[in-house]
Amino acid sequence: MVQNYKQLKIWKRSFDLAVKIYKITAKFPKHENYNLTSQLRRASTSISTNIAEGASKHTPTDFVRFLYQAYGSLKEVESLLLLSKELKYILVKDFEPLSREVDEIARMIYKFVEVIKK
Repeated sequence: MVQNYKQLKIWKRSFDLAVKIYKITAKFPKHENYNLTSQLRRASTSISTNIAEGASKHTPTDFVRFLYQAYGSLKEVESLLLLSKELKYILVKDFEPLSREVDEIARMIYKFVEVIKK
């Protein structure tokens, strides 16, 4: 479908979000390493990897399916970030930019799906 997924703005933004998630979760309590930290990291990396995998598929339908998977992972990240904030693992000043980024990526995914479906 796409020659180089790394050129997609949506992939770049989701990849950057995963990097931010990795950095912020490095400060989480050690007892969360195999729980919340791991789950948040896996969900955040799943967004860009699903976009990359979908971009390599040969049909628009397959690509859209992977974009929906990426969207599901993004919503998982959103929920886990809310939990992290409630548990005071993330300060509000750190949470708000991440939350805005999640919202923007969600809009980008849906706009991209609309374009592909046309």
